[in-house]
Amino acid sequence: MKIIIAGGGIGGLTTALCCLHHGHDVVVLERAAELGDVGAGIQIPPNAMRVFEALGLGGAFDRFAVRPEAIEARMGRSGQMLFNIPLAETALERWGSPYLHIHRADYITLLASALREKEKTSVRLGQEVAGYRQTLNSVTVELADGSELSGDVLVGADGVHSVVRDQMLGADRPVFTGNVAWRAIVPIKLLGTDAPRPTACAWMGRGAHCATYRVRRGEFANLVAVVERDGWTLESWSEEGSREQALADFAGWHPTITRILEKTDRLFRWALFDRAPLTTWVDGRVALLGDAAHPMLPFMAQGAAMAVEDAWVLARELASSASANDGLRAYQSVRYERASAVQARSSGNSKVFHRRTWLGQLATYGPMWLAGKVAPALIHKMSDQLYGYDVTAP
Repeated sequence: MKIIIAGGGIGGLTTALCCLHHGHDVVVLERAAELGDVGAGIQIPPNAMRVFEALGLGGAFDRFAVRPEAIEARMGRSGQMLFNIPLAETALERWGSPYLHIHRADYITLLASALREKEKTSVRLGQEVAGYRQTLNSVTVELADGSELSGDVLVGADGVHSVVRDQMLGADRPVFTGNVAWRAIVPIKLLGTDAPRPTACAWMGRGAHCATYRVRRGEFANLVAVVERDGWTLESWSEEGSREQALADFAGWHPTITRILEKTDRLFRWALFDRAPLTTWVDGRVALLGDAAHPMLPFMAQGAAMAVEDAWVLARELASSASANDGLRAYQSVRYERASAVQARSSGNSKVFHRRTWLGQLATYGPMWLAGKVAPALIHKMSDQLYGYDVTAP
């Protein structure tokens, strides 16, 4: 089949690679003039890495990524350790694939480079999708410049503000969660003894929490710092904020957090909006994927991973079905329950990180501390269903 993909982000590029792997022809339409991403880190859990290993790309990530030594949880102000549990080797032994941290721009670069080496693919930049129409035999994509492109299937991998989804289901109604995320990246050498450890670390606090980890072969520290806020109207990845405001939000927090905020060149803030699961991802020969289908909050580090899983299943079902319509319906059938469940868990996790009262903190973080001391395997066991899932299994 000829697969047209709207969106050249992680989900769109992975979909292109998976479709090529399963024998389809691919055209990627990206509205930006060049492939890239705002500077920030991202986690690639084992369930996503299985797809890249099946595509023959597993080793390519070693040039860019970091394998965190452990998963940690700490209190945000004192730095008191709740638990520290080995991760690097455990991920391979327990879930069969590594757990990685990578810069988003490096992630995009790696996927784009892999695509350029393939035949039967085209990545067209500066091509904004305006809408679509379809017949029984084809789908036609209408571009903002007035041109058109026809194929067998259109995949809307165009993110939370998806044009394809809006046409399929109407404008969405996101709900502000009351949380805003600050994002920053800083060279490790600028942080001295306050540099975050080479782990995946969550820092808990009253009405706020942070995540720290290293990217770019361990040479940079990445920070995501989430704080509760009143009403907000703008949903943007690229809005910049002031250092003074970020430091005020995290005044009194551990020096690892405040030092990154002090030393970063640019601070981006991202208001977190929640969305209910969609009623459908499919309209005939058109399907939604990744954030366009199931946008989720970043409290499980699974948003991009779910898009990667989607990509494999969509390509596989199209290759094994009698028609495009059958393949897309099968794709939704396989993916809907799992993606919706992860979407719900991601929404629920925000409450775990922000306990405001001493009693609430003791009730939530006390068992974490105890499990880390006497039964650390229980913490890994909680992730088995997520990280141990193999979407590439026959």
